[in-house]
Amino acid sequence: MFNIYQYGIHKNLTPLELFFLIAVDETCEELGVTDAVAVASILAGQNWLPTRAKPLGATPGTSVASRLSRRFLDYDIKWRILPTLTNGSVRQLKILMTRNIGKFVGRAVPVVGWAIAAHDVTTISIRSVRHYNRLVKQEDRIF
Repeated sequence: MFNIYQYGIHKNLTPLELFFLIAVDETCEELGVTDAVAVASILAGQNWLPTRAKPLGATPGTSVASRLSRRFLDYDIKWRILPTLTNGSVRQLKILMTRNIGKFVGRAVPVVGWAIAAHDVTTISIRSVRHYNRLVKQEDRIF
């Protein structure tokens, strides 16, 4: 037998149903402008646009972020010290170094988006477990 809970207008909830509703509420509370930025950054960094022929092993296509940043920030510094990632280099666990500021910014845009999304998922998870644990009996608590 399991304990029964109430949450808002919902009654006769099992611990699992209660946790689900709390997670939905915490997700809704967390989603905001930050998440629109995360999604836009991730999508802007995808290599969906066709491009010229590239060397063997290079990630095919290019992204909106890359096109725009290379157009408006096409400046080179003296050394290749700017670390970047592409979809291909992430799969190979390889960091690519560049000296072009536009290339660096274009490749950083989706990384920033994924970092924001990862932060949101972590925040939602922690808040959901805390909220749930405050409402349930000791034997139904998580952790």
